[in-house]
Amino acid sequence: MNFGTDPQAPTPEPEANRIIDTFLETGHNLIDTADTYRGGTSEEVVGRAIADRRAEVVLATKGAAPQGAGPNDRGLSRAHLTRALEASLRRLGTDYVDLYQCHVPDTDTPIDETMAALDDFVRSGKVRYIGCSNFTAAGIISAQWAAQRVGGTPFVSLQANYSLITRAIEAEIVPTCHEQGLGILAYSPLGSGLLAGRYQRGTAPAAGSRLAHWAAMPSPMARAFVTGLLAERHFDIADEVFAVATELQTTAPTVALAWLRDRPEITSVILGPRSTDQLTANLAGLTFDLPKTISARLDAASQGTVTPAVNGQHKAA
Repeated sequence: MNFGTDPQAPTPEPEANRIIDTFLETGHNLIDTADTYRGGTSEEVVGRAIADRRAEVVLATKGAAPQGAGPNDRGLSRAHLTRALEASLRRLGTDYVDLYQCHVPDTDTPIDETMAALDDFVRSGKVRYIGCSNFTAAGIISAQWAAQRVGGTPFVSLQANYSLITRAIEAEIVPTCHEQGLGILAYSPLGSGLLAGRYQRGTAPAAGSRLAHWAAMPSPMARAFVTGLLAERHFDIADEVFAVATELQTTAPTVALAWLRDRPEITSVILGPRSTDQLTANLAGLTFDLPKTISARLDAASQGTVTPAVNGQHKAA
C-alpha cells in the first residue's frame, strides 16, 4: 500500500521496482495490493514491475472500497465487484489475478449475491481463488454457507490484522478459519511500526508518519485507531520485544516477525516495506530461529491482547 505514482507516495515507482525485484529474487512470490491503495496507482506499479514474470508471482488484490460517490461505486454487490475487478485487471496489466479478496464486509448486499458473483469470476478464468479480508468469524461462516447454496467457489483465505499487539483474531476467527480450511494472511505484523520502534511512549507521532496523517483526519474512527494503537500496554509489549532483541543480538522487527511466522495458524506474513533496506531487514525475521522459551515469553507478555471468545454467559461483577 506504500507503492504509488503520486508525489506523496511513501515508495515511488523506482524503489518499488527494487523492492519487488529483491523480494522475488530471494524466493518469495506473493504480492498483495488493492484497488484503493494510492488511488489505484499501487496496482499500476505492481503490474508494470511483474509484467515480464507474471507466471512467477502469486498476485492478490482486493475490491469493495469506494471508487466513486455513487451507491454502486462501493461494496460487494455484483455490479460494483464486476467493475472493480475489470478496473484492477486493466491497472495490473493482466488477464487474471491469483487471489481476489473482498476487502471489507458489506452488510447492504446479500452474501449470496457476492459469492455468486465471485464464482462467476472464477469460472470465467479472471480469478483463480477468492478470499476475504477483515471478516468476522460469523461473516466467514455465512460466506461459506452462501457458496454452498449457490453452488459456487468458497473462500480459501482471510487477510487479518495480527501481531503481538493485535491478537483478537485468536478467540474466534482463527478457529473458524481452521475449521473452514482458510489460510490466514497476517497484515500489519509490526503493529503499524510500533514494534519496530517507529513510535515512542508519551511522544506524538512524527510529522509525515502514517499515524500522524491518521491522527489529523476528521474521521473519529481514524483518530480512535491511533489512540488505541499507542496505548501503554502496547508499549509494554514493544519494550519486551526490544529486550528480547537485545538478548538475542538481533532487531526488534526480526523478533516480532519470527514470532508471527511460527504461529501454526499463519499461512503468510504480509510485509509493508517503504524501502529495499526495510524489506531486507524484515525478510530476516522470516528465517530467524526464535527459541521456544522466548516465543512463550512473548506470548505471556502479549496475552492481554487476546480477546476471550464471547458466549453470552452472565458474569457477576
